[in-house]
Amino acid sequence: MDASRSSPSIVVGIDGSRSALEAATWAVDEAVSRDVPLRLVYAIDPDATTGTDNQSAARDLASAEIAVRHAFMAVESLDKPVKIEVEILQDNPVRVLREASRWADMVCLGSIGLKHSAHGRIGSTAAAVASSAHCPVAIVHGHAPLPEEQKWVVAEVEGSLTSDGALRCAVAEARLRHAPLRVLTIWQSRYTDIHDNNAVAEGNKLAKARLVRRLAELKRRHPDLDIQAVAVHGNLVNYLAKHAGSIQLVVLAHDRVNGIHELTGPPSCGALRDSNCSVLICAPQNVL
Repeated sequence: MDASRSSPSIVVGIDGSRSALEAATWAVDEAVSRDVPLRLVYAIDPDATTGTDNQSAARDLASAEIAVRHAFMAVESLDKPVKIEVEILQDNPVRVLREASRWADMVCLGSIGLKHSAHGRIGSTAAAVASSAHCPVAIVHGHAPLPEEQKWVVAEVEGSLTSDGALRCAVAEARLRHAPLRVLTIWQSRYTDIHDNNAVAEGNKLAKARLVRRLAELKRRHPDLDIQAVAVHGNLVNYLAKHAGSIQLVVLAHDRVNGIHELTGPPSCGALRDSNCSVLICAPQNVL
């Protein structure tokens, strides 16, 4: 295998969509912060080519080259010190990106692929890669390359080791983006407490107190980072829908990957559908 393909990089899946361009510009800071290349990868799917003759193959290759060139120019326009690599392959996109994730520091994808742009839902490629990748996967949703220092990075934590990995990812992202970090703990009422406002308030107080104790050491290690504990009664989706305008990134443990459809899914139910908030799925190996 080419050594450049097995060396650390930030990989961006390119497919000609606007969403892929947003993923490419979002990924630049990730590459710069790690001092690794930004690799733009376009996979020409043999099962989705426009024909079988040489002329059709040339047309598919030309489309790939145009898409990659546009992404390259979008990254260059940011004028940041990042090395850009380009790769066009003849293979299934999910297989290509899954293999790239074995060595990549992160894989970044647009939330809506070219084929799904008319449907307003997360692309099948993004969903498949997020569920099977060997590294963190960022699903970029409506990113604009403008400062977002005041918008939060949000992490959901539970008692598991997977949520510890998500918390570490969230701290790194908040520091990179000079953003406040909001750490959520989700709790459920007993059935009899559903309509009892006093019971809910008391439950929030207790859950938050437990989380504050858990975060005490983290706050001592990062005194310059604005870290706040938040207790959420009910579910994550409702909280994110309510605060979507204040959030730039949601960090989830890998075992929550199935929840991405609830966040960036169809316009009728995606909690983050009207925001510029992205989702980062942490990799299984982030768990110690």
